[in-house]
Amino acid sequence: MDVETSCDAGVLELTLNRPAKKNALTEAMYQALVEGLSRAEADESVGAVLIRGEGGVFSAGNDIGDFIAAVQTGRGLAAADFVRKLATFPKPLVAAVDGLAVGVGCTLLLHCDLVYASPEARFSLPFVDLGLPPEAGSSLLLPRRVGLARASAWLLLAESFDAQEAKDAGLVNAVVAAPDLPAFAREKTRKLAAKPRAALMESRRLLRGDPSELAAHMEEEFSAFMSALHSPQTQAIFAAFLAKSK
Repeated sequence: MDVETSCDAGVLELTLNRPAKKNALTEAMYQALVEGLSRAEADESVGAVLIRGEGGVFSAGNDIGDFIAAVQTGRGLAAADFVRKLATFPKPLVAAVDGLAVGVGCTLLLHCDLVYASPEARFSLPFVDLGLPPEAGSSLLLPRRVGLARASAWLLLAESFDAQEAKDAGLVNAVVAAPDLPAFAREKTRKLAAKPRAALMESRRLLRGDPSELAAHMEEEFSAFMSALHSPQTQAIFAAFLAKSK
């Protein structure tokens, strides 16, 4: 399974397990993630969710070939369903990031309440270089989280950054040695799951503010993203990327 699901001590754990492809996300993986989050939301025994990657990498973002095939065949983009689910998910989300966190592998972290990373973690938001605007609400959430100047460098210049910079900026809560990261993140997620549920969820809701603003911004992003995706310039960039990867 490219997405493994397990449940223990009130924590539902979603593990990206496609290390040979750097955990690049396919339509099927997005669907599995949505199903996992839906299960966690409905299951009263689940108090929090942990997302992590296997094989020394978190996620290289979209599997470009699979993504383009989905667009060309007119299938609904499961990636959009996934980020919408993240934005409306009512229970705490925790991420453990080891290795690469690229594209949506990075923007999904903005929907997490706690993010822990190994010293080897490397973050990148290469949307502009691919001829695309940001997604997953990142053009709203990232400047809120790290400030406009840093968000501009990361999104407009597409400059990658390491775990320490991510921590200094406020994207990451703590940097933890890679061998200790899964257990550390599980412990923190279990602590969240053991808290009084109603108070925890209400506190989380208040911290996040008006959800309608994020929802409207994400729809605006999605419209801009899809428009750019069909532009000749972006299609040429993707064609060159696919040719290079063969």
